[in-house]
Amino acid sequence: MIFYTKSAKETIKLGREIAKNLKVGDIIGLVGELGSGKTTLIKGIVEHFSNVKVSSPSFVIINEYLGKIPIFHFDLYRIKNFDELVDIGWNDYLNKGIILIEWAERIKKNLPKNIIWVKIDIMGKNKRKIEIKNLKRSKDDK
Repeated sequence: MIFYTKSAKETIKLGREIAKNLKVGDIIGLVGELGSGKTTLIKGIVEHFSNVKVSSPSFVIINEYLGKIPIFHFDLYRIKNFDELVDIGWNDYLNKGIILIEWAERIKKNLPKNIIWVKIDIMGKNKRKIEIKNLKRSKDDK
């Protein structure tokens, strides 16, 4: 599926729509250059499940958002390898909520085959091309 957004507001709205199809155990890997909108899309996903404020976990590696379903938001920008992620408790988060991973390509070989991939490309100042692979649509969306 490919979507185009023309503002941060539209990207957040798309995140809320994506969230409707997510369940405990889902992992979303987000790929895109700095400033492409990965955290913005995540804001929409988190908004669907709770009213907590989302911030990029670049310096802390992970933020946890508690709501209808717990969300674990990883930012791997500063991670050197998968072992480093395991050392901070990666395995403790599996199947306990929804995992959202910015810079997921850095650990691609360590991720399950059924991961939902989201690639965000900058097409202009505010325009984004957002490609989603492996998202299972809910019955209501068919």
